[in-house]
Amino acid sequence: MSDLRALASSVRAQTPVALAAYGLSALMFVLLFAKPARLLFDAWWNDPNNGHGLLLAPLSLVFAYKSGISKDAKPQHVLGLLIIAAAVVFRYAADLAAELFVMRGSMIMAAAGFVVLYGGFRQLLHWWLPFTLLSLCVPIPEVILNSIALPLQFTASKLGAALLEWRQIPVQLSGNVIRIPGQQLFVAEACSGLRSLTALISLGVLLGALFLEKWPTRLLLVALTIPIAIAINGFRVFLTGFLVLFVSPEMGEGFMHTSEGMLMFGGAFLITALVAWMLSYLEKFAGNFIAKSRAAAQGSAVA
Repeated sequence: MSDLRALASSVRAQTPVALAAYGLSALMFVLLFAKPARLLFDAWWNDPNNGHGLLLAPLSLVFAYKSGISKDAKPQHVLGLLIIAAAVVFRYAADLAAELFVMRGSMIMAAAGFVVLYGGFRQLLHWWLPFTLLSLCVPIPEVILNSIALPLQFTASKLGAALLEWRQIPVQLSGNVIRIPGQQLFVAEACSGLRSLTALISLGVLLGALFLEKWPTRLLLVALTIPIAIAINGFRVFLTGFLVLFVSPEMGEGFMHTSEGMLMFGGAFLITALVAWMLSYLEKFAGNFIAKSRAAAQGSAVA
């Protein structure tokens, strides 16, 4: 309620001219970037690799609302207009070249320009988390996706085969094909771990902002999500092979295979949350140690 009252009082404090400028800016944004917005939503809705955008986009708006306006916010009209102009150029140039990544990203660039226009660059920095989450919602270009997916497939295959061998199961690995007695497992692109990787990186950014205070530990958490995703996906390949061999071949396809993936992602979520908690504890321990060291140094100086 306090947030709503503050917002209402802020709106009432604006002059009619300022409100008209905000309304005109919103209308211009909708007219210019309706197509990129539609394409972005289509990617979230239809592509499983980008489904996390359906959650992160509303969350970014919530965090922007909760963060409010920075005390240091001051309009920077020239810089804001330059960013908006560049975003419009990128938007139409990308449309002519049928380059979806730049066209979708130009919408977020334009939103950042409007923030700078009315609140300044300090306000944009104040809203770093909402804009980071929005940026993570933009689908990665297919060229980069394809170059990442294949190494992830091979890595998951190697980890899964190594775990199967550790369980003394005869394994023959050929690229992303794992042959076990009576069965053959194909680690497809959908099983490369790319979905869990992009989602876990977004989760790392979110948990870092919520529970960590220092930028080095936040960046460390985001970096650690990468090996977590790779390890979890390798374990998923192992689990699939183990269940296919000892339970039923149906465990490697259809609903059961999808359920295994959801279960593994839940495990990756818990591991990432545990790592975030450990890093927050490390931050507190380091802070207390530094404070005690400084107090001891000051005490010895006074003596």
